[in-house]
Amino acid sequence: MGPLKRLGADFSTGKNLEIYLTALIALTVGVLGVFSVVNTQVVSAAILATLALVAVNALGPRHQVADLEARVADLNRLVEAKLAGDAFLTTVRQGLDERVARAADIRFAGVTLSRTIRAHVEQLRKSLGRGASVQVLLIDPKGTVPEEAARRSTIPDHSDVFEHRVKSTIYLLRELEGVEVRFLPFVPAFGLVLLDADEDDGVIHVELGTHSSAGRDPVFTLTPRRDHFWYEHFKAEFDRMWEVGREVTEADWYPDRAN
Repeated sequence: MGPLKRLGADFSTGKNLEIYLTALIALTVGVLGVFSVVNTQVVSAAILATLALVAVNALGPRHQVADLEARVADLNRLVEAKLAGDAFLTTVRQGLDERVARAADIRFAGVTLSRTIRAHVEQLRKSLGRGASVQVLLIDPKGTVPEEAARRSTIPDHSDVFEHRVKSTIYLLRELEGVEVRFLPFVPAFGLVLLDADEDDGVIHVELGTHSSAGRDPVFTLTPRRDHFWYEHFKAEFDRMWEVGREVTEADWYPDRAN
């Protein structure tokens, strides 16, 4: 934008008028002084008036800077309050029942998932009945994985408890026609619940694993629009775990028949 256009824009919007006024006074007084149209006292008074206008004009930006600093400080306090742990960590998966009931793509990953599957088995049955996809990942009850899970818990010498919990989950899942289940060869560092994860309104609940803690594990929730990077990260984590999981066999579904 040229000088004349900028001048016209400032006059039309009322911006920077005090600067133009100061410049005009200074120019007028200077010209009159050069041609001795006015005496020295008038020139001196005009100069002082001009300096006063300059000083007043300089106060504006300083007040604006002070106001901006105050606003930034308020914003920092607000952000710090919003980022407090309690703002995003909880022990409850908010809205889980309602989302499981209507989701078309349901994925669970965890250690034994005994409590989670028991709480939602009827909803999962209905979801499968209407054509939903249900995938479940839990630790392999065979081998050393239950021992690893026990060492991280409050009962480090009772790996049989974890074997029993996984088998209890399997007993519930085997009654659900169409469910896909795989066993993990390791204890996952976190639990996952993915609901319609490939959709714009999808949700991922992440449960952080704890060590030797009797309390509920902390949970946080991700959505694709608000948390795009970490949403995609944990969705990919489920896919990677699914790839290394062992498919459940007939002997796993019905261990009593193998004996």
